[in-house]
Amino acid sequence: MQKELLLKKIENREIRVGVVGLGYVGLPLAVEKAKAGFETMGFDVQEKKVAMVNAGENYIGDVVDSDLKKLVGEGKLRATSDFSFIGDVDFIAICVPTPLDAHQQPDIRYVRDSAEAISKHLKKDTMVVLESTTYPGTTEELIRPILEKGSGLTCGEDFYLGFSPERVDPGNLIYKTKNTPKVVGAIGRDATEVIAAMYRAVLAGDVKEVSSPAVAEMEKILENTYRNVNIGLVNELAMLCDKMGIDIWEVIDAAKTKPYGFQAFYPGPGLGGHCIPLDPYYLSWKAREYGFHTSMIESSMMINDRMPEYCVDRGAKILNRFKKAMNGARVLVLGVAYKQDIDDYRESPAIDVIKVLKREGAEVVYYDPWVKSFSSKGISMESEPALTKELLESADLVMVTAAHTNVDYQLVADTAKAVFDTKNAMKDIENRENIELL
Repeated sequence: MQKELLLKKIENREIRVGVVGLGYVGLPLAVEKAKAGFETMGFDVQEKKVAMVNAGENYIGDVVDSDLKKLVGEGKLRATSDFSFIGDVDFIAICVPTPLDAHQQPDIRYVRDSAEAISKHLKKDTMVVLESTTYPGTTEELIRPILEKGSGLTCGEDFYLGFSPERVDPGNLIYKTKNTPKVVGAIGRDATEVIAAMYRAVLAGDVKEVSSPAVAEMEKILENTYRNVNIGLVNELAMLCDKMGIDIWEVIDAAKTKPYGFQAFYPGPGLGGHCIPLDPYYLSWKAREYGFHTSMIESSMMINDRMPEYCVDRGAKILNRFKKAMNGARVLVLGVAYKQDIDDYRESPAIDVIKVLKREGAEVVYYDPWVKSFSSKGISMESEPALTKELLESADLVMVTAAHTNVDYQLVADTAKAVFDTKNAMKDIENRENIELL
């Protein structure tokens, strides 16, 4: 392989880019690659996504509608479900989901299927990068053998292979794909250099090179496990503070005045999103291969997984004060997105709360100005069309499970019989007689 030739092609924008998986990670990446001057092809098995991209119709919040339409109109970005076009590209980023299966173990079928599809059309001198979050060892132990067997090519001699973990925070107003620093770990020094060069040609953030894909894979797991453990800590403290009659939110606000050695994390009804609830399971699963138990991590996972049940228990205690049982009570859930001001409900703890409420016999309705309907975890529901006085008056209990900023919380406070605010979304409400915090 001619590393210098590839570096020159990158500099001259002569590399053709392929992005496999056009979801929350893949489409923003494809758009940035195309904006940087690289001819880009998106691959997805969902024909609806392919058709929308080719029509210039955006479906991802972090992508600017006009950017997508302009790039498609200029012929810089296209999409297809035909993986034979893999043979036409020089750089391939794999951005497919990596969920958990029914047994809370890594489900890497989408990564495996993508690698097998790529291997049938892989040509010499191609760069292949896995961006999907996974367990340490996936790139070298799973992807490499599939690509080599299917293509007949040799990694390091005929093609370059690496891992660069996605860093996507939906709804973040400051950090997007373009300006978020990247980590790159590849098989061999040359592979690291050319793959890092591809990202530097596109992104404004720093590109950190590490010694191997396994280091980059573990780095990503560390990022999200760090958050999981610390959120587990504050969730456990929230439960203790409730017993002690102490406001955990006030405790955190006081603690974060310390200018060093403390970072604020907040309690809530559980963990949601595409990484934080899942990554620790990937790590603990892989650790067992080495006879190692990640006790601290697993403890935080148990605490966080327990939060939806805990929140429903707290809700039941509130209803008891009104001589009302949870069974038969009408509960209005405010917010099913996994975080504020986005339409993403992947792994949302609010849906777990709804599931527990229904199991306990509650009549559940929800309102979310961002999520008009959802189908997840065996539940399909539609949002109430508007947050009205009549809707609030009809509820025995209002549970706030997402801190959306475009909700009239003053109306909620003025109208609802009882409110259980799990996100401190109503912190600015002065009269709090009917509001209880997690």
